Amino acid sequence: MRIEAIPIRLIQRPLFRQNDQEKVRALMESIQEIGLQEPIDVLEVDGQYYGFSGCHRFEACSRLGHETILCKVRRASPSILKMHLA
Repeated sequence: MRIEAIPIRLIQRPLFRQNDQEKVRALMESIQEIGLQEPIDVLEVDGQYYGFSGCHRFEACSRLGHETILCKVRRASPSILKMHLA
């Protein structure tokens, strides 16, 4: 696993999640004041990035106009990706 700033536009979010908008607003305020404190988790499969957690942080950074987001990147095989999509 490595920690890396990845362009938000390169991270696919294959599972829909309904975010708590109040939590997103609070995170936006916090990120503006002190920055993102906890990286989101992404899987790297064949050079593609997939995010399954950190949905509130991802939305907050996106709405703030950030081009990158700090990620804990774990390489995985296509079969591991399929398990996450099941």
